[in-house]
Amino acid sequence: VQLQASGGGLVQPGDSLRLSCVASGFTFGSNDMSWVRWALGKRPVWISDINTDGRMRRYEDSVKGRFTISRDNAKNTLYLQMNSLKPEDTAAYFCARGGRYTLDSPDSWGKGTQVTVSS
Repeated sequence: VQLQASGGGLVQPGDSLRLSCVASGFTFGSNDMSWVRWALGKRPVWISDINTDGRMRRYEDSVKGRFTISRDNAKNTLYLQMNSLKPEDTAAYFCARGGRYTLDSPDSWGKGTQVTVSS
């Protein structure tokens, strides 16, 4: 399993970012996928998942209404559109194979992409 997230950066509160994650080494379209964020000094937190065909999506309460998960199975790519960003969204963001309760080990999450929200 190889996962490479990108698209992070330093933004101001209220800004938007779109994260991407390219997957390889497994059949992407046959797996639920998730986004997880890991803030410095804290435990990783699951924030969203999507089923294989993209019809079912779930969100952690703090990002509901602001973040949108999507996927393109033809491109083996997972996305996270993040709007109305807040300082508390600051973290490294990882994509992971599996849904909320079936996530693969963090060892397989790849390097992640850093999102910093600051004025």
